Amino acid sequence: MSDRTPIVAVVGATGVVGRTMIQVLIERAVPMAELRLLASARSAGREISVDGRTHSIREATADAFDGVDIALFSAGGDTSRQLAPIAVSRGATVIDNSSAWRMDPGVPLVVSQVNPEDLEWHEGIVANPNCSTMQMAPVLMALRDSVGLERVIVDTYQSVSGTGGAAIAELEGQIRAHVAGEPKVAAVYPHPIAFNALPEIDVFLDNGYTKEEWKVVTENRKILHLPDLRISCTAVRIPVFVSHSEAIHVETRDPIDPEAARRSFGAVPGVTVVDDPATHSYPLAAEAAGSDEIFVGRVRQDPSVPDGRGIAFWVVSDNLRKGAATNAVELAVELVERGWTRAAARRGVAAGRGRA
Repeated sequence: MSDRTPIVAVVGATGVVGRTMIQVLIERAVPMAELRLLASARSAGREISVDGRTHSIREATADAFDGVDIALFSAGGDTSRQLAPIAVSRGATVIDNSSAWRMDPGVPLVVSQVNPEDLEWHEGIVANPNCSTMQMAPVLMALRDSVGLERVIVDTYQSVSGTGGAAIAELEGQIRAHVAGEPKVAAVYPHPIAFNALPEIDVFLDNGYTKEEWKVVTENRKILHLPDLRISCTAVRIPVFVSHSEAIHVETRDPIDPEAARRSFGAVPGVTVVDDPATHSYPLAAEAAGSDEIFVGRVRQDPSVPDGRGIAFWVVSDNLRKGAATNAVELAVELVERGWTRAAARRGVAAGRGRA
């Protein structure tokens, strides 16, 4: 750990992911000289309890970042584009959960188990991947490193918490309306989500994919250092409160059987294999909620791919935790422990031993 206990700020502290970031920081007993909770002017002045202590929410302005070492952002792309450079100019290292910086070639996009070494070349901002990408990348890495990747097809089944608190409330309201025999009103999504499945997440692009689907394509390529990986995605919103599920079909370069795939998956830190069809054991969204693990099951050979080079499996993870907050906290700890924060670099330069 660094010789200085960091000041940590959470931007978007009143949102679903921001609150989860705070929870993970406390659960993991991350050393902090100060926890600074920032949000919009609308939320400024509110008080919330964190680990038995009362914290006042401050407005996220330029001055609010003075002295901050690590700033965890989860306040949307517009806020990140505006405030992240300001936070960096004040000396903070930003870990951003929005899509604003992910595909910027000068910003590392990092999953803690996959490419932590990419943190070293950050210039103040580190991007946290999309939640669907987050739970895919570690298991794809296992295959990349063991038998190589040729093509990936993934269908995602994503919970409403990925949209935020308003979507959670909308699903709850539609369930109550259904029970009462009343019309289900949709405002967050274009159609009612209760008892439904919507193959539309984010906006449609000119190529027919949604933005969410294209994030999975481009982000996995960047994280896995496979810019030409053939990958396609269909993203579906389903009436589940927490945890995303994914059906993944992979064509590998070399042959692989299900048992070897299970061993490869289970060797990745933070990945748990749950796969016993005889006892109906496989990853479930309800059981993954509240966990930091990525769960893999239903591992089977894909007979449509010749020569034993096809494998299919099911992946589930809590999208608020590992899919967003936990990875961000893991990256913060990694940066501090390796001395790769901007504050540590400045101290190193002052002592004649750091990077410029």
